[in-house]
Amino acid sequence: MATENQNIFYQAQSLPYERFLRFGPENLTEAELLAIIIRTGTKDCNALQLAEQVLSLARYPKEGLLGLYDVSVKELQGIKGIGQVKAVKLKCLAELSMRMNTATAKEGICFNSSGQVADYFMERLRHKNTESLVLVCLDAKGQLISEQKLSDGSVRMTLISPREIFLAALQDCAVSILLVHNHPSGDPTPSRADRELTSNLKELGDKMDIPLLDHIIIGDNRYTSFKEAALI
Repeated sequence: MATENQNIFYQAQSLPYERFLRFGPENLTEAELLAIIIRTGTKDCNALQLAEQVLSLARYPKEGLLGLYDVSVKELQGIKGIGQVKAVKLKCLAELSMRMNTATAKEGICFNSSGQVADYFMERLRHKNTESLVLVCLDAKGQLISEQKLSDGSVRMTLISPREIFLAALQDCAVSILLVHNHPSGDPTPSRADRELTSNLKELGDKMDIPLLDHIIIGDNRYTSFKEAALI
């Protein structure tokens, strides 16, 4: 009887929820953390096994929990035991993770630092399958006034004129501006169109006394800064 009770005890310790209470979240695997969110499995597959199937949907080069951001609700529901409610919860988990990363990056950010600006936008933009263009407006002290999404196009960035960009900057009383956009391919190398737009904005900004400080292109965990590359 003692041996049987010991086996039951050790089995209980192997369950993710019990392991969380005993050892804390930092000692759980990604699959175990997901299993706690999923809660229940099926007759043939427990919550931990379901979590492992969910993680297996991640597409290279993104692995583990990070890959959840690119997995659709429909794909999640393709796993037996993951219904709409669980699929939505998992997608919310991915979104919350991205927002927490963005909020952490924003604390103490120096907008004169291309690296810090790239870190701030990285998790928000690098997962997107279409190009987004964001205008960052700064005050006289280089502090953030606003960030405006000016374009959220198809696979290629929606064409937007310098006139529209400076109208938006003037509306927010910007003293200087930054431009940030992503390349869905993951390669942040500037295209010919990127270079032409940046050159035009730099020239107009100098004339209007609203200088373009930098244009940052977000790739997959990497970025290109026009300022760092001495392209402006």
